[in-house]
Amino acid sequence: MGNPGSSPSVPRHVAIIMDGNGRWAKQHHLPRLSGHEAGRKSVKQVVQAAIDHGVKYLTLYAFSVENWQRPREEVQGLMGLLRGVIREELSEMGKEGIRLRTIGRRQDLPSAVREELEAAIEKTKNNTRLDLILALSYGSRVEITEAVQSIAREVKDGGLDPEKINEKTVSAHLYTHDIPDPDLLIRTSGEMRVSNFLLWQISYAEIHVTPVLWPDFGKKEFSEALADFARRERRFGGL
Repeated sequence: MGNPGSSPSVPRHVAIIMDGNGRWAKQHHLPRLSGHEAGRKSVKQVVQAAIDHGVKYLTLYAFSVENWQRPREEVQGLMGLLRGVIREELSEMGKEGIRLRTIGRRQDLPSAVREELEAAIEKTKNNTRLDLILALSYGSRVEITEAVQSIAREVKDGGLDPEKINEKTVSAHLYTHDIPDPDLLIRTSGEMRVSNFLLWQISYAEIHVTPVLWPDFGKKEFSEALADFARRERRFGGL
């Protein structure tokens, strides 16, 4: 898509699958939650790097619908970590002009976490420098299924002609209906899969996979991913 008004070599929207916290913890002989805690600094560095490069939207795959199946202690630790990060970083988000948003089933989150999130979303809603989108209790198949259900209800109620349903109709019913599709998808830890993340939206995204584990991923690695993106020739199916 490019970023109107800025260099086409800079992606307007970057999405990241932040993978490798558990392996990082194992390599350092630490509990898994320590890996997630170590990943916090990477989030801070990448958010700052996105701002520095002029990226307008940054989506981080923070917690998937499948992650609820992890051990209860780890899930509780992650939720506590999320709540603490939001509280501690709220002032900084205001200073940096960051608008916090979420995609996913926010209703699945513990009430204390949800309240903290919703308060931060409200306080940052007028910030315009960077949209920071956290994918929480997110799964792309769930998202698409819910979109289909919503469209079906409109058809049943007589508000939508089935023959008029097109790609724009589907996009308008996704969690990301008011967010441009990612131009660049980054996956850390070297895994070659998209893990049920933004399956509809990444149809034409460039994909950058790095072997670096998420807690070791910082400004340098983010800049390298953007440099890789700038070298790509994007054709969107054309010649």
